[in-house]
Amino acid sequence: MMVSAQVQAGVEETSKMQQQMPKEQNDDSAGEEEKHTDGSSPRTVRHPLENVWTLWYLENDRTKHWKDMLSEVAKIDSVETFWSLYYTIRRPSELKVGCDYSMFKLGIKPMWEDEANSKGGRWLISVNKNSKAELDRLWLDILLMMTARIFANSEEICGAVINIRAKNNKISVWTANGSNKLAILEIGQKLKLFLHLQSNNLQYQLHSDAMCKANSSVKSIYTV
Repeated sequence: MMVSAQVQAGVEETSKMQQQMPKEQNDDSAGEEEKHTDGSSPRTVRHPLENVWTLWYLENDRTKHWKDMLSEVAKIDSVETFWSLYYTIRRPSELKVGCDYSMFKLGIKPMWEDEANSKGGRWLISVNKNSKAELDRLWLDILLMMTARIFANSEEICGAVINIRAKNNKISVWTANGSNKLAILEIGQKLKLFLHLQSNNLQYQLHSDAMCKANSSVKSIYTV
């Protein structure tokens, strides 16, 4: 599958993965094999990521508490692990209504109450329910931007969440410090640029506000 050309260009210019990020990947190509001239077995070459990430899945089940619906899928520590997992699991557009995917740095849970998230906020993108290809593209490109550390303030990134809902789907990028205006705006502007978003389609909300109000009434403190 081809990733966004602009995202790939950014990867090549700004990260150590510049020669590692494949444009197209098959299910069975989990890593490159180092060739040996002495007849010994080839050894898989791994390309570690700067950060280790955890993929989470939330299965919509009204009989369970929210925390019990959340499960850890896998840890992602290399380029090969990322692509192997990506081509194994269902695309976001294939998930049932009410389900979520989340990918966060190791040790951070995809919940507002987590210590790493509690003082932060999120850049929020709304995606039309019928735009399935666009939904999958945006999610993949955001994951690539995070793992490749495209952002100048990558240390502020906690993770990303995609919510499949009955009306509009939502994708959000969570940051650690809701008071760090310069970092927040840099991340927002880069998301807008690399994801080819229209003006005013990207809004930043504080988790503290979202915890107190319904989503429809949460005030956005920044819009790009």
